Amino acid sequence: MPTPLNIDFPALIKDHVERYLATNGEDGYLWDAKLGGGKGVVPTLLLTTSGRKSGRALTLPLIFGTSGRNHIAVASKGGAPAHPSWYLNLEANPDVGVQVKADKFKARARTATGDERAALWRLMVEIYGPYDEYQTRTQRQIPVVVLEPR
Repeated sequence: MPTPLNIDFPALIKDHVERYLATNGEDGYLWDAKLGGGKGVVPTLLLTTSGRKSGRALTLPLIFGTSGRNHIAVASKGGAPAHPSWYLNLEANPDVGVQVKADKFKARARTATGDERAALWRLMVEIYGPYDEYQTRTQRQIPVVVLEPR
């Protein structure tokens, strides 16, 4: 599974990805949420999407939760008015790579809707409380992404 870094990512994100990859998640799986306004430490996975314009593999860390076999992520971009690039990439090509600690697998991404979205949103807010505040900053509905292992 390709794991190149997007050279446009901030140094903090590039460092997180590099440490996660170098240690199979031993360093990087747990992220100090205080850095983003949360509390305590939260689990992160690495998501690899294909750039919708470039076709390049792009890898970044995301906070996640689980629901059954699926991994759940939130496309918040801190409440910005536009969706994050990684979300636009998986809308164009939902076949993604995922790494959770040393476990690397392919998944198919989809956006949760309706009651499923509401339940998964609550799950993710329990993990990372600032998501509720992010939703108040934007008029778009922040997507909740379901990563289904293939």
